[in-house]
Amino acid sequence: MTEKEKMLSGEMYDPMDSKLVKERLKARLLFQEINNIKDNEKEKRDTLFYKLLKNAKEGLWIEPPFYCDYGYNIKAGKNVFMNFNCCILDVAEVVIGDNCMLGPNVQIYTATHPLEASKRNSGREFAKSIRIGKNVWIGGNAVINPGISIGNNVVIGSGAVVTKSFPDDVFIAGNPAKIINSINNS
Repeated sequence: MTEKEKMLSGEMYDPMDSKLVKERLKARLLFQEINNIKDNEKEKRDTLFYKLLKNAKEGLWIEPPFYCDYGYNIKAGKNVFMNFNCCILDVAEVVIGDNCMLGPNVQIYTATHPLEASKRNSGREFAKSIRIGKNVWIGGNAVINPGISIGNNVVIGSGAVVTKSFPDDVFIAGNPAKIINSINNS
């Protein structure tokens, strides 16, 4: 397997592989260009965001600055809004459902490292995909950790640190995040 194939399958891989370094650089140069576009050039910015996030559906709105590792592992549904300074480490797939809103400074991390120091010091890493359902609102400064699934119609409070998966129709908050109450979406 190539290092990219290992990365995408969730196995330990070498992030310094030349192909992966080139792909991250390509994404970085593109989001740096996007982040420097003037506000009155929204059409140009949108075109470049769709180039960076090739798997995004219509209605994508991102307020720069925005940061990611590759871009191609982000699958954004219809009408996804990301506020200022969002960072998505998309080493593995990140699926964001339709009608989701991400507050400022939301961080979504698929990348992770071994717990054992000797393995961690090898420089190799792995990733776990993240799934975010439809109609989810993620408050500012929330962090979504690797391997998490968030149900539909969930609200995540500002500053929450999401360390486990949650079902549909709940409000979660805190560090670590926990269910505060159910939401009646009938």
